[in-house]
Amino acid sequence: MCPAHLPDPLSLDWDLTPGKPALATVRGVDDLAGARAWLTAARPGLTAALHTHGAVHLRGLPLTEVGDVAEVRDVLIPEATPYREKATPRSDFGQGVYSSTDLPASQRIHLHNENSYTLTFPGLLLFACLIAPEEGGATPVADCRTVLSLLPAHLVAKVRTAGWLLSRSYSDHISTDWQSAFGSDDRGAVERYCAQNLIAHAWQEEGSLRTGQLRPGIITHPTTGQEVWFNHLVFWNEWSLDEELRETLLDEFGRDGLPFNTAFGDGSPLTQEDLATIQAAYDAATVRERWQPGDLLLVDNILTAHGRDPFHGDRRIAVAMGAPVQLADCRPTVEPSAAFA
Repeated sequence: MCPAHLPDPLSLDWDLTPGKPALATVRGVDDLAGARAWLTAARPGLTAALHTHGAVHLRGLPLTEVGDVAEVRDVLIPEATPYREKATPRSDFGQGVYSSTDLPASQRIHLHNENSYTLTFPGLLLFACLIAPEEGGATPVADCRTVLSLLPAHLVAKVRTAGWLLSRSYSDHISTDWQSAFGSDDRGAVERYCAQNLIAHAWQEEGSLRTGQLRPGIITHPTTGQEVWFNHLVFWNEWSLDEELRETLLDEFGRDGLPFNTAFGDGSPLTQEDLATIQAAYDAATVRERWQPGDLLLVDNILTAHGRDPFHGDRRIAVAMGAPVQLADCRPTVEPSAAFA
């Protein structure tokens, strides 16, 4: 039980305002020791709420620095997940805590499930606000059960039977280099990783690397038994790029040289209409809450996709991830394999 001077974690009053994630304000927790004790007692209830809502937003915890985030992470997500096949720049804050992303503030980050393209991915994500931006910068989330239900039957059927393909070209100039992405400058180690993780790979003449992988786009949550839309199909598709940037990259590098691209698992490309349809389903399912210092957002990474709104001003959102899940335990509708589009 929670100590007598702390609020009862079983009596959390969830605010379910439409358009916002499930939010509860924690009152009477004034120090980190109290926060740890309260979260320990609240963890079963938070897990149940996650399975219902997909993401939960807690307000009122005394989180002010990276060390605080690491301590509550150890309570809520004691088993870490390595950050594999890196794709976007992050700052390492230390203690297994990172920045959410270091991409420019003006750039919107499309909704996605973290590491949906890997064979082992984090089951839980923790976001904590240390500095709230002056404007914008929310971390929007969307229930992937709802996304799946909103998509037209023909698109669902295609992804259910064929899955999706991811192609990446690693470069020092236009994307993440392969050394950073795989955490090694040893070609042999990268080749072994690709072989073990069902990733096709091809070294280019200039020393860069191209990879391809087939993954399921629909999986089942191992605890709730619910099917979800789980992929980076929109996030990394060429049609998600700014039009001028897309044309420039295509002219310079060709479609196979794009830093990333996606297709349906049978090799057929997404049309602009396909992308707009999927994006509309995400938009309809999206909820957001403006960050306040000390806020904590806990996300079930299978049930819920997340992104980032553009922002102005300083923004410091710390992230930790863990509770690793094996794709094989999620009843994938397509078996993963190494494949180029």
